[in-house]
Amino acid sequence: MDMNRREALLRLATLLGVTTLTPQVLTAGATHPTSSAPVFGSADLALLDEIAETIMPATDVPGAKAAQVGAFISMMLTDCYDAPVQAAVNAGVDELATTYRRRFNEAFVGGSQANRTAFLNELDAEQKRYTASKRPEQPHHYFRIVKELSVLGYFSSEIGASQALRYMEVPGRFSGAEPYKKGDRAFYN
Repeated sequence: MDMNRREALLRLATLLGVTTLTPQVLTAGATHPTSSAPVFGSADLALLDEIAETIMPATDVPGAKAAQVGAFISMMLTDCYDAPVQAAVNAGVDELATTYRRRFNEAFVGGSQANRTAFLNELDAEQKRYTASKRPEQPHHYFRIVKELSVLGYFSSEIGASQALRYMEVPGRFSGAEPYKKGDRAFYN
């Protein structure tokens, strides 16, 4: 099979054109999600910060509030979750604040640490029971999502990665017998 240079260039151009245009043609009728309005308002961010701070409190290192985990949760819900999950988490957080206020006669933001911890422990037990009995098509409990995003937001923040964990930019070789002293922090790389 003989092919001249002009014919080879024509085939190459056709091949490149097809590979470039095919994704656009296939997705021409598809709708892509656009950035929507944030799920939580500014008052809710303070509540999310307090929830996250109760889950990941400040100790000898700053806690979740210092890492602005509430803003992270709001951003993740807005950008990465669909509308039904956003609505469920928003309604759940509102319910959390209302139920806490009725039960302890104080707002969650500014409430006592012992009451907040006990309340969130009960809520966590509730979500674990829900998760154990839920069917695959049912959504996750809102508190599970908030808790997971709190932990993810904290440990992916600068504070969590550099102060709560031992950060190693270049971890080097693997050493399975690294010396450990009680109280050492886990590595983050």
